Amino acid sequence: MAEAVTRIGKEEQNYRTAPHNIEVEQALLGAILVNNDAYYRVSDFLKPEHFFEALHAEIFKVAGDMIRAAKTANPVTIKTFLPADEKIGDITIGQYLARLAAEATTIINAADYGQSIHDLAVRRNLITIGEDMVNIAFDAPVEMSPGNQIEDAERRLFSLAEQGGSESGFNTFKDAMNIALDMAAAAYQRDGGLSGIATNIDALDSRMGGLQPSDLIVLAGRPGMGKTSLATNIAYNVAAKYVEDVAADGSPEALEGGVVGFFSLEMSSEQLATRIISEQAEVSSSKIRRGEITEADFEKLTIYVNEMSRVPLYIDETGGISIAQLAARARRLKRQKGLDVLIVDYIQLMQGSGKSGSNRVQEVTEITTGLKALAKELNVPIIALSQLSRQVESRDDKRPQLSDLRESGSIEQDADVVLFVYREEYYLQSAEPEEGTEAWVKWDEKYRNARGRAEVIIAKQRHGPTGTARLGFQAEFTRFSDIAEDDYIPERME
Repeated sequence: MAEAVTRIGKEEQNYRTAPHNIEVEQALLGAILVNNDAYYRVSDFLKPEHFFEALHAEIFKVAGDMIRAAKTANPVTIKTFLPADEKIGDITIGQYLARLAAEATTIINAADYGQSIHDLAVRRNLITIGEDMVNIAFDAPVEMSPGNQIEDAERRLFSLAEQGGSESGFNTFKDAMNIALDMAAAAYQRDGGLSGIATNIDALDSRMGGLQPSDLIVLAGRPGMGKTSLATNIAYNVAAKYVEDVAADGSPEALEGGVVGFFSLEMSSEQLATRIISEQAEVSSSKIRRGEITEADFEKLTIYVNEMSRVPLYIDETGGISIAQLAARARRLKRQKGLDVLIVDYIQLMQGSGKSGSNRVQEVTEITTGLKALAKELNVPIIALSQLSRQVESRDDKRPQLSDLRESGSIEQDADVVLFVYREEYYLQSAEPEEGTEAWVKWDEKYRNARGRAEVIIAKQRHGPTGTARLGFQAEFTRFSDIAEDDYIPERME
């Protein structure tokens, strides 16, 4: 049959033709015209544009429209929606449709035919992307830098790689329950019994169930509260616990912990590494920077650095990165190394696309919407740090509230979880009254109770309760840790 179609079975050219298989397209269309149920075996992932032959694409589209409208699609009913006067070789379109149906044998292989057509279309798209890269590189517009071209190519490649995976359509309630049961089973088998990735800070994990895939977690606080320190603590804890496993499809996945990507827009990678080394080795970061460490301290640092060098923690220190650049680099990291948790320090230092002009609120809206979309696309939790407005300082109770988020509308709306870091010790230090007075005695008692303590306020959580997690904070090492609450201290035996 393919030989009779002169336009479809083109003569051999001196150049290579794009990958295609006309016979497979004909077999699938014939199966659909004979039994319309075959359409539903491929409709989730196969689209008209995946067909190489334009006529086949049109037949598939028309047949699909009729079947979805609860009408029968066969050679007689669909030929009226195709060009009547067009011929394929020496036969009419009506005769061609009849031949497609007559030569169809079974619908059993319909899904395999559809997958073959889809795979060939992906290969053609790869060729198109490659050709575009070459052509743009030769004649690049003035406004497109090489970096922008690379990011555009990466975006297109990642989008192509994800086709058919993320657009799975509706799940039955039974399928959804099975997925929920799988998550519960994974939580049961995982250390600590968490459904998400453990931060290894128990006070947080017990309230959040770990870091949940596709969640946007906003971690906010005033300068000096320690939000970056908490983020680096979580980043290292997750990466240090990483145990690699292999998924059913052969790709790597995390059995425990995870691969962490850290976008540090404020600090350099060296500064961030110094902080993390200080946290783990318990050597003051200020002493490390000033070179005031002892020989014993240096030996301890050397030991810890050797151990920590194997941790899958990747740092990008690009300042003023745009949401498009961040997304492209995150996709690249996931493709090359894997990615289980992404941290951004911090939102207000990011750039939008520039389309929103000088309106910073719209720009932040674009950034937070982009971060949430990226979390869903990559199926990883994203922890995005955020500054708070100065209105916190004007209140007597300086514990943050959701309204204190700068450009709070979009941040509060897009976030699945909002965490505030609050340390009363920070404010008490600068409010010390004159020593020896009654006010000083009250201040001293309050300060001693607050010293080395911190609160992480869970102000919003879509899938869990709000509340406060009380932590310890060692300022010298910028480290947060669990503390024994009085309510949980075992009764003393006299």
